[in-house]
Amino acid sequence: MGVQGLAGFVEERGAFFTELRVRDTKLVIDGSSLYHQLCFASAIDFRRGGDYGPFAAAVRDFFGTLWACRVAPFVVIDGGRSADDRKLPTLRGRAAERLRAAHGLSRGDGGCLVPLLTREAFVQALGRLGVPFVQCFAEADREIAGLANRWGCPVLSLDSDFCVFDLAAGYCPLSHFQWQSVCAGEGPRGCYVPARCFSMEKFCRHFSHLNRSLLPLFAVMNGNDYSDRTALEVFFSKVHLPSGCPAGKGGRHGRLQGLLNWLSQFAEPTEAVDSVLKYLKKHQREKVKELLCTSMEDYTPSDVNLEDFFENGKYKCEVARKADVPQWVLDALAKGKLAPFISDALTLRSTFLHVQVENMQRPSAHSTALPIRQVIYGLLLKASQNTEAASPSKQTNELPVVCEFDRLQKTLKKTFVQAASLPTDFCDDHFPLDKLMEVPVSCRQMLLLETLGVKMSSLEGIPSHLQLPVAVTCYWIHCSEPKVNLHQLKALLLMIVSGELHRITSDPGPTVLCAEDGSIAYNEFLKWKENKLQNKDFDLDAAHSFCQWQCCLQMGLYLNQLLCTPLSEPDLSRLYTGTLVHRLCQELKSTPSVENLFSSSPKMSQLYQVLLKTVESTVSPDFFQKMTKTTSCKKKKASNKKKKATRCAIPETQQLCSVNRFAFLGVDD
Repeated sequence: MGVQGLAGFVEERGAFFTELRVRDTKLVIDGSSLYHQLCFASAIDFRRGGDYGPFAAAVRDFFGTLWACRVAPFVVIDGGRSADDRKLPTLRGRAAERLRAAHGLSRGDGGCLVPLLTREAFVQALGRLGVPFVQCFAEADREIAGLANRWGCPVLSLDSDFCVFDLAAGYCPLSHFQWQSVCAGEGPRGCYVPARCFSMEKFCRHFSHLNRSLLPLFAVMNGNDYSDRTALEVFFSKVHLPSGCPAGKGGRHGRLQGLLNWLSQFAEPTEAVDSVLKYLKKHQREKVKELLCTSMEDYTPSDVNLEDFFENGKYKCEVARKADVPQWVLDALAKGKLAPFISDALTLRSTFLHVQVENMQRPSAHSTALPIRQVIYGLLLKASQNTEAASPSKQTNELPVVCEFDRLQKTLKKTFVQAASLPTDFCDDHFPLDKLMEVPVSCRQMLLLETLGVKMSSLEGIPSHLQLPVAVTCYWIHCSEPKVNLHQLKALLLMIVSGELHRITSDPGPTVLCAEDGSIAYNEFLKWKENKLQNKDFDLDAAHSFCQWQCCLQMGLYLNQLLCTPLSEPDLSRLYTGTLVHRLCQELKSTPSVENLFSSSPKMSQLYQVLLKTVESTVSPDFFQKMTKTTSCKKKKASNKKKKATRCAIPETQQLCSVNRFAFLGVDD
């Protein structure tokens, strides 16, 4: 994120920072930077799909520290892509980097990769803790700067763009925010967080008293997330830096320092831009001037007043208004009740599907959830299908298309996906997107469950907060390719039960009667977990299968949110623990008795059996027996013709799920 090379340059020279004691203040926090930082610092297992419990605990501890120092946090989270989509090349580059990281992790290399549902787990954690937060319509940098200047408080982030914004109270990099080393302090003011604040004054003084108004031009010319230096290569090839070195020479940060020194000779940006243009051919000048001026505007604080949101729960955003998005969708996006994936699909008809540590020789794990995404696209785009200027026959026969960026083996690929044709009740003029909330709850619930291939009657014995994950699990069993093994299913359900056990023992509440039994069972489980989690073996096929489950869960969550939550939303911090599900999966292969892990708690044992029977009831009685025979047959063939068997085991295309999603859909007035 941010200006190329600037973070490293500033870090190498500590002279650009001032010491800061953070206490008794408001603090505007870049939420996207924070959840990445906490994710990487919480020692989660990146290979096995993430441990959302420890991550949520890190979020809780972080804000607990701020409150102890009487710091009032206000979190601002990035939204979707902007309407002009200028950042698309950067986003594609980052997606390719994540793909390389995922491939490396799958082979046992080191590295970090943010697990798929980290953003969702972060938003849930903020909600549980009561931390005020807002999700912007697009990237949040300008809104963060505007809010911090309005309040005269610092910005906490890890984005070098904030070295360029003119911030009244400065920018604190998360890397220098020592929230785990709180100091007691002296006198009545009490404890504080030791931190360092970037000093724009010291920075500009270092470069011959550079006018700070020239920093946005520096960021654009040097290269940031929105700009591309290729348009200025002619300039850089001709200009000579004040140090006497040709541009691009002189060490790791040579061009960056040379450019800052060169800019210091100008009094203001217009003069500097005119000088840049002199190095270009006449036919290039107007286009480059427009590019520079437009890009510099990205560093002017936004006139969007987020203070209105934190006071009243709403704010005006001209960009969002121009996008012609229904008001209830805008409100839900701002409150984090809808993901940026939704606004990207709605306004740009383009989405990024984030890669995980999966088997790169198989189709993307996201392929399994394709039918769910198609229903989401159908709900979002059905209105524009009816209003676009086209012939009547075209309006009737052609469904909207969305461009998806996903992996094809080890490369990033874009695919055009057709939206689903929805049941009549969701297609007529009575329920366009802006009136989706008016659809009867029973009808919205039925659409969700039919998309997942489950009847509500089969979920009646399941606790309400687990109904969505169980429905997703039923869908996963039907649609995954290769098919789910029985020990993978049992491992997943045992993991879910362990989360429930943790819930009732840590926060039993007045209605929970089995806390004592649960406490005994949980202590026994912790002993088992401590002994068993040391194994470092990694099963890539199991990882791929659990990646598919997370993809299905993510899209199940998004569809549920878009339908205004006809089912309760599960707590992700207690739902998925990658290290645990992988260990359970390994144990079940050799020690089936692990299935009785919670036998000392009748309530938990019963819950496990109910979950297992519910999922098994949606497939044929011999479904898993067939799977076992198929697997052993493949292994036998592999011993004779390994190459041929490998080709058969890696289908080139993912078959679509054959669940009849809408067979039982009806409207309940």
